[in-house]
Amino acid sequence: MESMLSNNAAVGASIFDRMVRPEVGHLPNYNAGLSIDHVRNKYHVERVAKLGSNENPLGASLAVDAAIRHASGAIALYPDSACSALRSVLAAQLDVAPENFVFGNGSEDLIAIVTRTLLSAGDEVVTMIPSFGLHITYPESMGALVHAVPLTPEYAMDVDALIAALNDKTKMLIISNPSNPVGVTMPLADMRRLFGAVSPDTLIVWDEAYYEYAAADPDYPDSLAELNASQRPYLLLRTFSKAYSLAGLRIGYGVSSDPALVDYMGRIRTPFNVNHLAQHAAIAALSDPAHLQAGVQHVVAERARMRAALKAMGYQPALSAANFLFFDTRRDASKVAEHLLARGVIVKPWREKSYTGCIRVSIGSKDDNDLFLEVLTQLGNVA
Repeated sequence: MESMLSNNAAVGASIFDRMVRPEVGHLPNYNAGLSIDHVRNKYHVERVAKLGSNENPLGASLAVDAAIRHASGAIALYPDSACSALRSVLAAQLDVAPENFVFGNGSEDLIAIVTRTLLSAGDEVVTMIPSFGLHITYPESMGALVHAVPLTPEYAMDVDALIAALNDKTKMLIISNPSNPVGVTMPLADMRRLFGAVSPDTLIVWDEAYYEYAAADPDYPDSLAELNASQRPYLLLRTFSKAYSLAGLRIGYGVSSDPALVDYMGRIRTPFNVNHLAQHAAIAALSDPAHLQAGVQHVVAERARMRAALKAMGYQPALSAANFLFFDTRRDASKVAEHLLARGVIVKPWREKSYTGCIRVSIGSKDDNDLFLEVLTQLGNVA
C-alpha cells in the first residue's frame, strides 16, 4: 500500500545519516493515513469513504462553528499559553484542580512531551502490542527500551504479562484504554491489580483518547477515580479529536496526579502549543452534550451492525468499545486495503509484526459503512 510519506529506505544517502541521533535513525515514519483527495486522484473514484483515521462522521457541533467565527477576530494575537478558560471549564466538569491540567496539540503531543520530560537512555517502558505507534516511537526516540506485551489471542489485555514485564527500571507504563487499534477495554478488577503492581517510581500514562465512546457502557470503569485511589503517579490523556470532532484543530489534555509534572512538562512544551481557535472550539464542544451523545449513539449502533456483518462473512472482529473495529483478514492486509482503495474505501492495514493480516476500520456514516461492507464482500467469505 502506498504511503503519503516516504519510508526510510526511499530516502537517499545524506549527510544527516551521520548527524542524526542513532535513536532517531532507526524509527519508522508514523502512518498518518491517506487523504480523500489522494485516493480520489490516484484511483479515479468519485466517492471516497474515509474509514482509516477514526474521525467522527457527524462533524463538529454547530456551537463550535459559532465559536470559531467569534474567535477569528483575534487570530493575529498569540493564544493563551495556559488555556485558562478551557482549564476552568474542565476543572469544573471533572472536579479536578486547575493546576493539574496540561494541554497539547492533540493528546499525541502530550505523549511526546512527557517522554521528553521523563525518559533517558536506558530507562524502560512497558506498553501493549498491537499499539498506537507513538506509544513506542516516542520513548524509543529518547533511547528508552520498550517492552511491548501482546494482547491474548482472544484480543484481551494480558494483565498478568503486563505485571510480569514491570521491574525496578520501568520508568513509564503506557496503556491505551480502550486499546488503539483493537478497541478492547480493561476490566475494573484487572485495572486495580495492574495499578497495585506499579512502583511508586513509575509513571502510569493512561491514554483515554476514546473515552467518550467507552463511557457509553455503564460497566466501563471510572479511570480517573481508580488512578487517584491507586496513589501512583499518573498522567491521564484525553482528546477532542474523536468524539468531539475537532481532529483538524488538534487539541487534547492531560490530568496529572501532581501539578509538579505539569510544571516540568511546561518547560519542555512549545509555549503556544494549543492555538486560539482550538481553545475556543473545545469550550464550545463541551457546551453541547446533546451533540456528543448523538455521535456516541450513532457509533454504538453502527459498530454493532458492522460487527455482526463482519462475523456473518466469517471474520472475528474484536469486541470494541471505541469508534472502530479490528479484525484479522486472514490475508495480507495491505492487499485487502489496496482492493478497498481501488473502490474508494480507506481503512488502516496494520503493520506491526504478527498483526500484518489485520485491519482497523473506523465507524463512519451508514452509507460509508455500507460501501465498506459491500466492497469487502467482493473478496469472498473467509469462513
